[in-house]
Amino acid sequence: MKPDDRAFLFELLETPSPTGFEMPGQRVWAKWIGQHAAETACDAYGSTWAILPGKSERIVMLEAHADEIGFIIKHIDDNGFLRLDRIGGSDAATARGRRLTFLGDEGPVSGIIGNTAIHLRRDEAGQEKAPAVHELWVDVGASSAKEVAALGLRVGHPAVYQDSPMELSHDRLVGRALDNRIGGYIIAQVMKRVAKEKKKPAFTLVCLNAVQEEIGGHGAMMATYRLKPEVCVCLDVTHATDTPGIDHVKFGRVKLGGGPSLTHGSSNHPKVVQRLIEVAKKASVPVQHESSSRFTGTDTDKIFHSREGVPSALVSLPLRCMHSVVETAHLGDIEKTIELLTGFVLSLDADDTFHQTL
Repeated sequence: MKPDDRAFLFELLETPSPTGFEMPGQRVWAKWIGQHAAETACDAYGSTWAILPGKSERIVMLEAHADEIGFIIKHIDDNGFLRLDRIGGSDAATARGRRLTFLGDEGPVSGIIGNTAIHLRRDEAGQEKAPAVHELWVDVGASSAKEVAALGLRVGHPAVYQDSPMELSHDRLVGRALDNRIGGYIIAQVMKRVAKEKKKPAFTLVCLNAVQEEIGGHGAMMATYRLKPEVCVCLDVTHATDTPGIDHVKFGRVKLGGGPSLTHGSSNHPKVVQRLIEVAKKASVPVQHESSSRFTGTDTDKIFHSREGVPSALVSLPLRCMHSVVETAHLGDIEKTIELLTGFVLSLDADDTFHQTL
């Protein structure tokens, strides 16, 4: 990874962008990808896209989502303690004793999610249940509700964990918000590589970084209706199931470092998936396979039925410890995913159509 690319990735991962409050990260993304695009823009809710003109106006769209999970202030008591609700699928079981950054009216405010000492908790060690989200309490250093207000905080302000990205040995990348800030990084890298090609791509390339995936894919739905792509590849993360305690019979087998995963079934168009398989084979990109019976749980589910239907496929980056502060990806998988998606865009020609025929 080149220094400029690494700096972009780490800035993207560091920038708080919880669901519904994505614009700080979107501005980072748009500034970087704008160096390689003809145009960048966003819609009313903040879904942001970049356009690289091709030989035709037919659009191939690569999509990722910009939002991360977090918390939101639900209540402030008279003693200055905050109570929380979840933004997206935040895991209350891992929350106690963690540091938070609140995005307040006067700028960032630090706080901690309290952790009553094990000596003082009622249940015996090993028998207690994980706390419910409403049982979590936050200390921002205030002694009253008035002092909380003086910090620029009120009910409705969001927060994310303060944990920063780091690298482990053997090409591991760890941090919060890899789901799916890493997707935004990857599709931006694809546009950079396609832009450097000597010839224009056959299709116009649109890279979409959509908002609100973690609560239902609303941003992808709105933006797809507007942008009218002819074919789309969605990029998200998937569960790497190669850690202890995961039943492969229930959850399939996906290995960290095994390359990107292709999903089959439901919203995934067989012809788009087949093209991805062909591109991967030609480029010697290893791929893994997953099945989807009814839905993928990603923006693909909201994109494929837009207007008359958009032939779509889901490509996933293996990720350990999803929805935690130690989400773990493999740098080799990231590079192979960039290669696969770049190859897909460049494989398209003027006659390509992904419609079914009788």
